[in-house]
Amino acid sequence: MELNLQPIELEGVSKERPLIIAGPCSAETEEQVISTATQLANKGIKIFRAGIWKPRTKPGGFEGIGVDGLAWMKRVKQETGMYVATEVATAKHVYECLKAGIDILWIGARTTANPFAVQEIADALKGVDIPVYVKNPVNPDLELWIGALERINNAGLKRLGAIHRGFSSYDKKIYRNLPQWHIPIELRRRIPNLPILCDPSHIGGKRELIAPLCQQAMDLGLDGLIVESHCNPDCAWSDAAQQITPDVLDYILNLLVIRKGHQSTESLHELRLQIDACDNELMEILAKRMRVCREIGTFKKEHNMTVLQTGRYNEILDKRGAQGTLCGMDADFVKQVFEAIHEESVRQQLEIINK
Repeated sequence: MELNLQPIELEGVSKERPLIIAGPCSAETEEQVISTATQLANKGIKIFRAGIWKPRTKPGGFEGIGVDGLAWMKRVKQETGMYVATEVATAKHVYECLKAGIDILWIGARTTANPFAVQEIADALKGVDIPVYVKNPVNPDLELWIGALERINNAGLKRLGAIHRGFSSYDKKIYRNLPQWHIPIELRRRIPNLPILCDPSHIGGKRELIAPLCQQAMDLGLDGLIVESHCNPDCAWSDAAQQITPDVLDYILNLLVIRKGHQSTESLHELRLQIDACDNELMEILAKRMRVCREIGTFKKEHNMTVLQTGRYNEILDKRGAQGTLCGMDADFVKQVFEAIHEESVRQQLEIINK
């Protein structure tokens, strides 16, 4: 399905990359909201975000101030002239936000993962013209992400965007949520005119990771950033470790290098031709490798051998990983490549054995 989209254009907000949305994870007190918003407005930020409803992974934590916080958001609009944005997870949230004059809504990762909840929100938004951003689902499921966008679009909303906030993983390493950049890149390929923002706060989970993640998002051509910023991050009632002050945010944004996305020079064209030539060579080498694998499959069939030889497979992964490191590539990347090649080799050998 092709989405029927219109640009998200807001008066007084620059159309140049990057669009910036900033504000605290949660609206905690009126003083905290107004103080943070005022500081951000003084730094030139035009769109203020704050969570009003904050269901947590486990009960017992701060789960948002609720409807009372919407009055504080209205005050932000009146006193700073900023646009205001918040997350909705139910039809009731939608109705309360529309009544309070919230300018932009977003759908959170947990909600995106639930088509019933997304449809409820879509139904509540019918007949309304308001920008809506949809965060990626908790798990790396591109079809579920696109499906949520389609549900909102089917309700008649055309000013849509996506927010990449990373994907949950049981095995936590550097990031709170793994970036898996190939997924938003594929989303861009599938829906080229869909604006995509990056949420470095939720990807990183630690404030020291926000700056490099912002730059990476810009280098990959994403359209903007939604960053958690708090007037006193260490005292935040939720997600304190990933929030930064307005001053630090301003410092990070001023250091960003925004590269041109579409202007192709002659030298770049020549380099791309070299890439195409390399890709053609890779395809020829892969085809040759698969021919050898099929011969091995025939040999295994004639000698009644199993397809999978675990010792040999482990040897290949270890050797190629080490070779990749010597060639300036990440060992895990090389292993992933050879895992995919091995999977296809096994598939072809199974075809031969079972003929």
